[in-house]
Amino acid sequence: MITIKVPCSSANIGPGFDVLGISLSVWLELTVNIDRNITNSTYPLNCKITYEGDGAGKVPLEADHNLITRTALYVLRCHQQRAFPAETHVHINNPIPLGRGLGSSGAAVVAGVMLANAVGELNLSKDRMMDFCLMIERHPDNVMAAMMGGFVGSYLRELNEEDMARKEIPLAEVLPEPAGGVDTGLEPPQPPMGIGHYIKYGWAQEVKAITIIPNFEVSTASSRAVLPKQYTAKDMIFNLQRLAVLTTALTRSPPDADLIYEAMQDKVHQQYRAGLIPGLPEVLSSMSPKTQPGLLGICLSGAGPTILALATENHDQIAENILAVFKKNGITCSYKILTPAHEGAEIIYA
Repeated sequence: MITIKVPCSSANIGPGFDVLGISLSVWLELTVNIDRNITNSTYPLNCKITYEGDGAGKVPLEADHNLITRTALYVLRCHQQRAFPAETHVHINNPIPLGRGLGSSGAAVVAGVMLANAVGELNLSKDRMMDFCLMIERHPDNVMAAMMGGFVGSYLRELNEEDMARKEIPLAEVLPEPAGGVDTGLEPPQPPMGIGHYIKYGWAQEVKAITIIPNFEVSTASSRAVLPKQYTAKDMIFNLQRLAVLTTALTRSPPDADLIYEAMQDKVHQQYRAGLIPGLPEVLSSMSPKTQPGLLGICLSGAGPTILALATENHDQIAENILAVFKKNGITCSYKILTPAHEGAEIIYA
């Protein structure tokens, strides 16, 4: 039996749009069994999928439609393996809310690449697996955090447009059924080496992450559609100044709440996405270390609608106060108090 565990993640931390991500302690888990006594599987592509957790009944269970197995098939086909070993059973246990800004698609892509690495016996390093992830999920902040673990900054190098357009490559941003991933009979292009680069920052042990999860979804595609095509130099400098401070401020113990709060401000995406998330402007403007003891900073998690609040104490009270603001706007929410998943994704062989 093979177990694959991938943490959820929060991206766009404060001013770090498409740059900063942190893996958190909610885990997508795959349990994989291969029955090599069966040589002629009755399941398409030799893969049976079962599923429990968020999205049960909605998530596709066909190997060529599910994002996890479609990702795995892409990686396998890059290594001259057209299908899963007969017979493969993949059980997916997913507690990560779908479409809420907690890296559900990023976790699925990482899990799919690791699934291929395990069943195909490919012996890929984490760095090489990341190249495959970044061919599918074109923004590094979530997948880099989920794979490598902890609080990370990352960037991509430019890729060849012709290879990126190949329809054998599945794309993660059109959930629940990703585009691409078509079996053309051709071998998909191997990703270039070293597509993504990252650095892991420290994280002050006092800091926990409160995730406020509204009961509606916001797709990455729709949330990107509201962003401007161009930014002023003033707004970009605003974010760059704070980004330079935040990545060190969150490593220092004890944390400086006033410094972190101001360093988590943003002018690149949150103000433009406010119309997609009722109550967001009031949440961001009403919560501060002065009004909420223990609070360090607050921001949109990924594309939203989840809110990420960093705090050292009074976690439940801070969460309840944010829930009350959303309730005034007709939105019900749940919340979780999480810690960084420092080790990232892992494969366990039993």
